[in-house]
Amino acid sequence: MKFAPAFLVVCGFALATAHAQPIPLEKVKEKAATCAACHGADGNASTALYPRLAGQYHDYLARALHEYKSGERKNPIMAGMAAPLSDAEIDALSHYYAEMPTKLDDLSKHEQGN
Repeated sequence: MKFAPAFLVVCGFALATAHAQPIPLEKVKEKAATCAACHGADGNASTALYPRLAGQYHDYLARALHEYKSGERKNPIMAGMAAPLSDAEIDALSHYYAEMPTKLDDLSKHEQGN
């Protein structure tokens, strides 16, 4: 029996992640409370100084946190926030914010000058 490569990749990922303990939502919310100070309680920062997290792709958020943690992205505040997070916590936080309603705007409904 032959399997398509994509099927094998999906099955391999499922097996690799099957042993990871999911983080309870309450624990994720506790971790997210720290983020709320700058990024807003709903992930939609009220000032342009801080990016909106709500509605971003989870893989983008996870990558950014990993890069802050490793020092690849340079921001001393975010490096300090990301440093104590485990891979599972980063994954849970990125999914949490990705699933939130967003106020992100792609400017498609704006006219030049507005």
